[in-house]
Amino acid sequence: MMMERLSPGPVRPPGRRERNKQKVRQRLYTSALALFTENGYDQTSIDEIAELADVARGTFFNYFQRKEDLISEWGHERRAKLRERLAEPVPEVRETTEVRLRRCVAALAEINEEERGTTSAMLMAWVRAGRPLLEEPYASEIFAEVIEAGLAHGEVSPGVSAQQVSNVMRDAYLGTLYRWAQADEGGPALQAELDSVLGILLHGILAPA
Repeated sequence: MMMERLSPGPVRPPGRRERNKQKVRQRLYTSALALFTENGYDQTSIDEIAELADVARGTFFNYFQRKEDLISEWGHERRAKLRERLAEPVPEVRETTEVRLRRCVAALAEINEEERGTTSAMLMAWVRAGRPLLEEPYASEIFAEVIEAGLAHGEVSPGVSAQQVSNVMRDAYLGTLYRWAQADEGGPALQAELDSVLGILLHGILAPA
């Protein structure tokens, strides 16, 4: 006899206590980013973050164990933004592998250009904290998904390693991002730089024989 599968009940919205906790966490996070952008990551103390967020110093540790945890939080926020933008429908466009990759670098460019000062400050903090070696590179993960889909549809050369290609693309993206973040604001737009790099990776550097 087969048992009926129970359907999950409605998801309850968070209560007042949980909403208040979320607000305090977000206030700490946004206060930290504002101070990092203005004064630099190393020059900002936990006391200053707590003061700007209007909470006691001890409250900070209820949400973040260390100041470095804010770097990881920043990375998670950026990953969520990228996923959201890539999920937006694009009408009347055939989603080839190249189109998907160009959409991806365009979304990355928009996210960084929207918060250039914060990006510059957090990138330096991210590197000094050893995060490139410790954290899963989300850009590489997303690039790999696109390449794997391209392989499945015959749009990518057979035998290509999706992971290897995605690592190369991620390294090219980060290198371009670092140079852009350190340059004057009047320099080339990040999207134009990323489009150029992507074109080289997709179409190669050698002239046809």
